[in-house]
Amino acid sequence: MNELCDLKLHINGHHTLLLHQSVMCAFSGRLRTMVTQERKKKKPSSRVEALSVKLADFPGGAEGFELVARFCYNNGRVPLCPSNLPLLHCAAVFLEMTEDVCTCNLLTQAEAFVDGLYYWTWADVLTAVKSCEPFAAAADASGLLEKLISALFSKITANPETPVAAAVGTPNRSSSSCSSSPDTLVFGRSSSTKTPESMKPCFAREWWFDDMTSLCPQTIEKAMRVLGCYGIENKNLILTRFLLHYLRAATRRPALCKEGGGLAGLADTAVHGVALVGGTAFSCRGLFWVLSIVSAVGLSKECRHKLERLMGLMLDQATLDDLLVSGDDGGVYDVNLVMRLVRVFVSSEEEADLPSQRMRKVGRLVDKYLGEISPDHGLRVSKFLAVTESLPDSARECYDGVYRALDIYLESHPTLTIEERTTLCRCLNYEKLTLEACKDLAKNRRIPPGIAVQALASQQSKLQIRPAAAAAAVGKGGGGRPDPSQTPRKVVGGRARSVDLDAMDEKELLKLNLQKMQNRVVQLERACKEMRGQMSKMAKGGKSLSFGAASCHQTGGRGLPRLC
Repeated sequence: MNELCDLKLHINGHHTLLLHQSVMCAFSGRLRTMVTQERKKKKPSSRVEALSVKLADFPGGAEGFELVARFCYNNGRVPLCPSNLPLLHCAAVFLEMTEDVCTCNLLTQAEAFVDGLYYWTWADVLTAVKSCEPFAAAADASGLLEKLISALFSKITANPETPVAAAVGTPNRSSSSCSSSPDTLVFGRSSSTKTPESMKPCFAREWWFDDMTSLCPQTIEKAMRVLGCYGIENKNLILTRFLLHYLRAATRRPALCKEGGGLAGLADTAVHGVALVGGTAFSCRGLFWVLSIVSAVGLSKECRHKLERLMGLMLDQATLDDLLVSGDDGGVYDVNLVMRLVRVFVSSEEEADLPSQRMRKVGRLVDKYLGEISPDHGLRVSKFLAVTESLPDSARECYDGVYRALDIYLESHPTLTIEERTTLCRCLNYEKLTLEACKDLAKNRRIPPGIAVQALASQQSKLQIRPAAAAAAVGKGGGGRPDPSQTPRKVVGGRARSVDLDAMDEKELLKLNLQKMQNRVVQLERACKEMRGQMSKMAKGGKSLSFGAASCHQTGGRGLPRLC
């Protein structure tokens, strides 16, 4: 072609192409109209100047328009393939390259190629869908994206086990018609991802999961909308598992998580699906796994509340490792999350008159959790107490676990005042401490002396009640006091059981030891009073402080300044 280029096209404000009006306008109705309008605006002149036309928001940019120009300069012929079909189709729609302008135009050829997409391989359809992403709005407006997504999921439903047809390229005539209804889209389980029965389905993976993770979040959102399973409409377990798999893969792409890009909407959709099936498909550990994934990409308050409620109802199935969720508010662990879960569980168990085994199991779990988080220097006294008091007193048969956690907390926070340490001990029920724990508490220098006296007093009253109850049981025996030479556990021929004499002797011994410990505490308090009086005299007379050490030595005291 010897003619000079008389058409200057500015593509999206970044590129300029010099072309021939006669060639381009022969195929494009939009360019023909724009050139006509420019000619009317231009004043007549002897100089031949190229007309300047601006095209904004052209799909594919300069590279896309170059493909269209090749089609026009090649007399309406261009090789079509799954990778360039979306671009040429959207460009043909944008430039109005229809049959009204020219027979067998680009749009006609592209739509004819689309009609055979159900005979494409899985890889071809996936490539075409991914090629739409740079100009997804144009592909969606033209209806091409929805057709490609429908074909994609037709391949999945037609080959639920493995993509055989996709591998060999065999035409699948049974999938020539695709429905977007979720009722007709039934996803089968893949035999290549069989897992033991003990493993919950949330960890299973279908053959197409990894391939679909290459798509952007906007495309996945569009796919869920096409299937009628976006948001609260998600009622498909396999699609829910795919979304969790996709979100997990997205968390490994920092740039994608930082941009957001629709991940929060996908996370909400996944949670709605999880909440629908609940514990029938997800274990308690699986729910913690779900929470870790969706929290990393963003989650609405409503969906978080729904997921946490489901987790709280199953809290008795959780383990210590499940509860050790990393915190994001300055602490090592997310203590607020555990408190919310405990509140949900307790509220579900409040109707029971007696504490259930599930409640006591959660009590033991919370005590272990307290022992694990106690060394955290960022854990405040109020937060420690809140976790401890989140359970009712009936949830614990023994408070030894709480005492151990309290001791670790006091050791890890040596700067606490005596008021703060006294406040912390408020979480202890002294009557539910074992004698061994009470002994350790009395000797513990980190525990205020007043608390130790209260704990010992509660132990003494408990030991006084037990012998009285045992004597009453013996009096109700009806057959008189049994002979010690008989079997101590049972009286032959009688209904009532005899008192275990060895156990009674042991209780008396424990009571004696307890009295010794109380005397020891009284001696320590008396020594403290003497030291205070001596120190006041020394302050007046300017004497040395040697008396304090001598007094401690005479009374056998140990570390008396800490007890004062």
